[in-house]
Amino acid sequence: MTFAEIEHILQKPLPTSASQQAWWSNRDSDSALQARAWIQAGYEVKSVDFEGQAVTFEPFQAEYSLQRTGDAILWNQSAIRALRKHMSLTQAKFAEEIGVRRQTVSEWENGLYEPDRSTAKHLGLLAKQQGFDS
Repeated sequence: MTFAEIEHILQKPLPTSASQQAWWSNRDSDSALQARAWIQAGYEVKSVDFEGQAVTFEPFQAEYSLQRTGDAILWNQSAIRALRKHMSLTQAKFAEEIGVRRQTVSEWENGLYEPDRSTAKHLGLLAKQQGFDS
């Protein structure tokens, strides 16, 4: 899609910050409204050609495999991110849903540490409620 096509859809010019790679990142935050729009529509940016003034979007494909111990999901970084994406929530909204800080969700998703046992149980219940664990 060309930048001109995007501007036609928006019926206004892209901001000057769209001339930088960071604006086109697929970051999931409250401050990146543009990224939230394409993520919620089920897409992600695959590449940006600044010289040709074009961006390539592709359907978001959640790639994960749930690891289990018995019936319980092992809540590693990919399982937590997959549940959050399944629920179509930002890190901030997901954190609010489970009663932790947004930074905690970010740290889980970046593999810095994993949830404690009680939080893992809570995530398991939430996964069942959301039809995620089937």
